[in-house]
Amino acid sequence: MGAVVAAALAASLAGCSSTGGKRAEERAKAAAGRPAVSTPRWTFAMITHAGDGDTFWDIVQKGAKEAAAKDNINFVYSHDDQGQAQAQLVQNAIDQRVDGIIVSLAKPEALKDVVGKAVKAGIPVVTVNSGAEQSRAYGALTHIGQDEGIAGEAVGTELTARGRTKAICVLHESGNVGHEQRCAGARKTFGGAMENLYVEGTNMPSVQAAIQAKLQADPGVDAVVTLGAPFAATAVKAKEGAGSKAEVDTFDLNPAVLQGLKSGGLGFAVDQQPYLQGYEAVDLLWLYRYNANVLGGGKPVLTGPQIVTKDQAAQLEEYIRRVTR
Repeated sequence: MGAVVAAALAASLAGCSSTGGKRAEERAKAAAGRPAVSTPRWTFAMITHAGDGDTFWDIVQKGAKEAAAKDNINFVYSHDDQGQAQAQLVQNAIDQRVDGIIVSLAKPEALKDVVGKAVKAGIPVVTVNSGAEQSRAYGALTHIGQDEGIAGEAVGTELTARGRTKAICVLHESGNVGHEQRCAGARKTFGGAMENLYVEGTNMPSVQAAIQAKLQADPGVDAVVTLGAPFAATAVKAKEGAGSKAEVDTFDLNPAVLQGLKSGGLGFAVDQQPYLQGYEAVDLLWLYRYNANVLGGGKPVLTGPQIVTKDQAAQLEEYIRRVTR
């Protein structure tokens, strides 16, 4: 299912009732800025591992805020890319007695105790994006996101199909288990050789220099895989600076990535549908608070992966414009 179709389908399903007229009425209310439900105005807090300026999380927030508007939710967002600092933000939400918590588990050990405290305090928790393996064990209702290992395997398979033989997987956030899983999955199914390259993701000039130096030192590298959309353009600059012919591929979408796909500057991207992650996380918490509903049966609710190539890029442009503006 395409990203634009899935996002639209999730929005329509989340707000539907048994009659077409009622659905139209609810959509009209939400569009007018009024909630489509009459439940209490609960407060949900989302706390993620996002670093400053990470546009991926802007899209997650977009989905969460639109679901919150529909569900009469007071949505509060905070983030920190350091595990202990993120844990403190979760503790703050517990102390404020929020009605639900959405949290990413990129550094799961740092969050384990505080997630347990939230559950013990009677606050329902949904994990999002990272931490599918730990989510249930930590007491969360469910996990929303893509399976990072499976997403990586899709990348390895695609690289092999494209005839690539030597790749580097660029990890931009130290200690992020999801990033390690992506690269490990890609290595598992890739028919060639793949090496991890660790970079300082908060310093783009440093990222560019590290990729460029690697490509200059090893002309045999014919593929560079970045793990976030903002790093794809930097990898292209590094490739050009090194005089390399390597193909640059990436996880996640933004307008620049779509333009790169259309122009041929990028080979392919992996879409995990961040809008859907944010939207469904809020909607599932609302469903639980309202009617004790839980989706997934203890298994993650998957939002990806979807391989996006030049052929699909034009189709997704309107979706990306809408969720990033």
